[in-house]
Amino acid sequence: MEIIIRNSDDRPLYEQIAGQIRAEIFSGALKPGEALPSIRALARDLKLSVITTKRAYEELEAAGLIDTIAGKGCFVADLKQNPEILNEQRNRELEKRMFSVVRAAKDYGTEYEILLEILRTCWDELS
Repeated sequence: MEIIIRNSDDRPLYEQIAGQIRAEIFSGALKPGEALPSIRALARDLKLSVITTKRAYEELEAAGLIDTIAGKGCFVADLKQNPEILNEQRNRELEKRMFSVVRAAKDYGTEYEILLEILRTCWDELS
């Protein structure tokens, strides 16, 4: 698992970490039951505070994406047991991405109907 921290990113560091791990879980690159790096090891590798990596893991655990087992570490949760969590998380991720697209469209002065047409065109091209 490779996590890239970008200083140019407006999001806090813990959100960047959590977002990349979340994406790896959703894509299937991280499998259910797979161990994540320890909080300390990840902090050391990224040259960040343990507090930052701990907060990222806490956010993932609160979302039901990872399980923490005392004395053993953090592991990818089995989302197949709770598909509602997976669907909810995917929808939240899409919503976040859509907000940035809608914000850009508003900044450009794009009308709502044009934005819908662009979305429909993109959807059709990928279908």
